[in-house]
Amino acid sequence: MDLSHLGSRLGTRRAFQVVLAAASALALLLWWLLPSSGPSYPKGPISLATGVQSGVYEKYGVLLKKDLRTALPGVKVNLERTEGSVENIEEVVNGQADFTIAAADAVATYNGPGKDHLRACARLYDDYMQLVVPHDSKVQSARDLRGLRVGVGQAGSGVNLITRRLLTAAGLDIDKDITAVPVGIDQAPSMLLSGKLDAFFWSGGLPTAAVSAMASPTDRIRLVQLGDLVAKLHAMGPQMQYYRQAMMPPDAYPNVQGNQSIATIAVANLLVTTDHANAGLVQRLTKAVIDSRDSIGNVVHAAQLVDLRTAVFTDPLPLHVGAERYYRSVKP
Repeated sequence: MDLSHLGSRLGTRRAFQVVLAAASALALLLWWLLPSSGPSYPKGPISLATGVQSGVYEKYGVLLKKDLRTALPGVKVNLERTEGSVENIEEVVNGQADFTIAAADAVATYNGPGKDHLRACARLYDDYMQLVVPHDSKVQSARDLRGLRVGVGQAGSGVNLITRRLLTAAGLDIDKDITAVPVGIDQAPSMLLSGKLDAFFWSGGLPTAAVSAMASPTDRIRLVQLGDLVAKLHAMGPQMQYYRQAMMPPDAYPNVQGNQSIATIAVANLLVTTDHANAGLVQRLTKAVIDSRDSIGNVVHAAQLVDLRTAVFTDPLPLHVGAERYYRSVKP
């Protein structure tokens, strides 16, 4: 009996089984490495407007972009530096950016074209208002800034918006009572240390790296409390409701605060888009924001406060339908 053909068939079958097993293993590996199944989404490029160099918005955007390579395969994410929240909102409503980060007070203040199309993906973390002066400065409150050179943030920044309101609450006219210098966190620290500024305002997550860098060596700068302005700020109108009284904890800038908490105001940051954004894209991006909290928080400590339980509180904006779908999918 000739068994050669039988052996040949068995060998072919064995080889087929080996190939099939290898293919199954590869499929399992790809399933493990690639994002879990989810809604479909367009694969074109998207843009994220961030903020000034050295600011928390910019650092957050850089790190989120890395995580989106896995969360949104095939989507190229372009980052755009801006002056901050006010400009960011304008870029989104004008279609120059698809997503952005903006403070809730700036969103509430915007009253231009496209306002009704604005939507939120998530509440992120809070910005803390910080008034920085040289260590030997006599300034003890914003009221003491009269006659001084003060960094007030760039025109398109949320810093500038809050600073103007704080100075009004302090009884100062930004155009008459101080020398207002329109610089942000990318320039203000060096100008203060070189004597070109007497003080500067900054609104950002804690800690802000540029402020931390100024704190070494010790006794170079000091943070001034702003808690005495909260009540007057709230009395200025309903839009002031987005500011809350807050304490900068001692470990925010340990070399600056002398292990003391500092009273100030805080405002929430939102991840913003418009109702034109694809729902599947927004759903996946929102999931990536929540999932990346720990990885981003290792570098941008403020991001550690991104939380699924608070992310849905995006007043004054309604949630985008894609974000709603994500939060419903993970609701216990």
